Amino acid sequence: TGLNDIKPAMVQEATEKAREVADKFAKDSNSRLGKIKTARQGQFSISDRDSNTPQIKNVRVVTSVEYYLSD
Repeated sequence: TGLNDIKPAMVQEATEKAREVADKFAKDSNSRLGKIKTARQGQFSISDRDSNTPQIKNVRVVTSVEYYLSD
């Protein structure tokens, strides 16, 4: 399927987006984003985009990252 070829880039993007969201949360709460407390890579899922184009797939990964916050 080629999933192993795209996994590293997908995990990298998910991790970067997690940091962006956490940074926004920290700023909105007048806090500073600290180091990673825990990080978990979730399951990869592959599904058809829709019933009309089963040859086109959606690939999804969930990454959970917890950060320390400081005032």
